[in-house]
Amino acid sequence: GSPRWNMATADAVLSFPKAAVTFSCALGTEISEQATPRLYVLLRRTLLDAGLSTYGAKNRYRRERPFVSNGAPICTPAEDAILRKDGSYPSGHSAAGWAWGLVLAQAAPERADALIARGRAFGQSRVACNVHWLSDAEEGRIVGTATVARLQNNAEFQADLAAARTEIAAARAAGKRPTGDCAAEAAALANF
Repeated sequence: GSPRWNMATADAVLSFPKAAVTFSCALGTEISEQATPRLYVLLRRTLLDAGLSTYGAKNRYRRERPFVSNGAPICTPAEDAILRKDGSYPSGHSAAGWAWGLVLAQAAPERADALIARGRAFGQSRVACNVHWLSDAEEGRIVGTATVARLQNNAEFQADLAAARTEIAAARAAGKRPTGDCAAEAAALANF
């Protein structure tokens, strides 16, 4: 029930459109299929690239998740059975969140500090949720970094990134505000 627990619970959702809102406060503008369609698609593609890039290691190591070992609650109890069967190392959520932070920092470098901090917090949410060990989240960031580095030479990624920059500027010029609860997010991050 703490602000950080609530944030971690919200961060567990990787489906769109909910996931798109996650970085809107850090970006300082709305992220949606309507307001920023190319950015929206870029984030969805990055999720697939970064999140799925962890499965080779997950399937190889099959590391047991913390809640299985310690019996403490998780912030997404409906996912208990699925998570018990899915390896903990490395964190796909952490890889995706970190990759989103890096990509958004490229799209809006003036907000890079806030975006990178939010990307880190997104991965740490999995530790707060008791579904990943700290080393899982840290390794997820490394996988996310490698994924984004690899995307730098992809022409389609670069075109999406350029379009996202234009959309972000247009959304700001139009006065589009973040759609997330920025006060709650700031409160959660204040004790992080």
